[in-house]
Amino acid sequence: MATKSLSRRERIHLRVRKVVEGTPSRPRLAVFRSSKEIYAQIIDDQSGVTICSSASLKKSERVVSGTKLDQARQVGLQIAELAKAKGIEQVSFDRGGFLYHGRVKSLAEGAREGGLNF
Repeated sequence: MATKSLSRRERIHLRVRKVVEGTPSRPRLAVFRSSKEIYAQIIDDQSGVTICSSASLKKSERVVSGTKLDQARQVGLQIAELAKAKGIEQVSFDRGGFLYHGRVKSLAEGAREGGLNF
């Protein structure tokens, strides 16, 4: 039995994804947090399409600065701005198996400030 064991975060993410699904009327706001950067995507799971995305990468056109918490808040504001431009106001929040704490919480608060409801 050579099964690959999943990390704790991956197990939590699979458990959350059983419930959270992105629809055209209420897409999924998916968050990924690496040790250096934070990424956010708005996804319609029924058609399998990423509607818009934002990241704290320095290489992108939109350069975010400050501490990692500040960067996460700015990414949240950016994703909310992009979603509003596409006519999206309601999303389902998918924290990606990460705890709702620190940078993930900061991104969510930034998205709420930008006008997204979840």
